[in-house]
Order: sequence, then C-alpha cells, then structure tokens
Amino acid sequence: MDLRVQGRGPADPFLSARDLFETEHDLDWPVEVEVRADPDERTLTGHYDGDRHVLVMSEQAARGAMARELALHEFSHMLRYEEEHPSHTQSMEEALFLALAGRSVERRKLTHCYQIANHMKDIYADDITLNVAPADKLVSFLESSLAAAVADRPAEAGARGGWRPDPATPTPRDGGGWQRLTPAADPEITAVNAAFALALCERHDLLSTDHRLYDLAEAAAADAPEVSLSAFKTHFRTLGADPDSSEYRKALVDITREYAGGSGPAAD
Repeated sequence: MDLRVQGRGPADPFLSARDLFETEHDLDWPVEVEVRADPDERTLTGHYDGDRHVLVMSEQAARGAMARELALHEFSHMLRYEEEHPSHTQSMEEALFLALAGRSVERRKLTHCYQIANHMKDIYADDITLNVAPADKLVSFLESSLAAAVADRPAEAGARGGWRPDPATPTPRDGGGWQRLTPAADPEITAVNAAFALALCERHDLLSTDHRLYDLAEAAAADAPEVSLSAFKTHFRTLGADPDSSEYRKALVDITREYAGGSGPAAD
C-alpha cells in the first residue's frame, strides 16, 4: 500500500493505520493524505479512478485520540470503492427517484436521506475496519457523540444533535467519517443516527445488554416518536454481507421510503 502524508500534523497515525490495515487487506491505488489546519473539517475521502485515493483530515483530528481509527475507517471505504461494492457505487439520486417519485417530501428529509446512505456505506466500511482493529475506541466515540447529541437539545425547539454528513454528501462515492453535528440538529435524523450506532455495534457483538448506548438511543428516540428506532436498527444491522447491485438498491430504496415517506403515490 503506497501511502504519502503531506501537510501539517503527524504522519504516525496514518502509518500505524496502514500497518494494521495491511495485516488483512491491501489497496491497489496509492493513497495521498493531506493534513489541513481547518478545524471544521474532520475527514474527506475522494477517489480518482485508476489513479489514486485522497484523504483530507484536519490537523485537530490528526492529532486526536481517534486519528488512527479514522484513517483505518477511510482506508476501508477506499477498499470498498476499489471492489466496486454496491454501497459505494449506487447512485443516491436513482434511489430517491425509485423511492419517492411522485411524492412531496420536505427538503430537510431529502438531505437526511444522503446521511442515511452514508450510514449504510459506513456499515460496510466498518465490517472491514472492525475485522482488523479493536472496537473500544469506536464504541466510546459513538457513546460520547450520542450523549452530546442528547444533551444538546434546545428546550424551545426539542431538537438534538447528531452526526454530520460528509462535506461532499451528494457524491455517493465519498467515504464516511463518524462526524457529529453541532447542537440543534433535527431530532428525527438523530433517532436514525442512534439506530445506526446500535446496529453497527450489534452487528459485531460489541455491546452488553445493559450498555449505556441503549439508554441514550431510547432518549433520542423519545424525541422523535414518528421514527421507529427498532425498524431503522433492523435495516442497518441486517444489511447483507455481500449484496449484488439489485439487492443493495432495494435496501437503500426501502430505508429511504421508511424515512422520507412523503405524500402521494410512490414509484414502483
């Protein structure tokens, strides 16, 4: 795996992540890492077909406790892209058309659908990540992020925090990054985010039955009674390990319909 680190910040987390990743996997394309000073950008992964992957990470994140794990997560997205895994090649615009054509849907919900698609990509990336790295830091990150989201609810709005989609969300080929929003995010997508966190952990048997993440997820779900925590958890947790493009498209269309709904007839 050809890895080149440029810019501000340490190279060690990326080199350590590469060494760990290479115990089980490899990438055919070279990886260019750029560490930037921008504190508002955690990670962003781009792919240049047949040429290279580019990982951009903020200096703050590169110096943080999760730096190695974030890099591993992004390497896993790169591998899924090289494999042409349906989760990383399926057009979200096509899924929206199939799920919602002829329906009236709020713009905020359409935006959230891209975040949900990113969660599905993260599931498949982390199936790789969690096969090569300990899960303790990821579980702690999910717990603290959800705790912050639950605590950040403005009383007058009833809204909570959540995860932030990647800066290039409309591009279905970009990776994830476990990014958390500032306070006052929509409580409905926060409930979905909670379902994703539980699903990912349950998919890999990471939680005891009394883990605090369950209580936090229930608190998030209480703020969004129209969102079924159990339904979305099942959607994420039961994603097939190796779907073909048709199976994955159906899963994405189903979860999009579940969340966005809308009024009027849906496309078949």
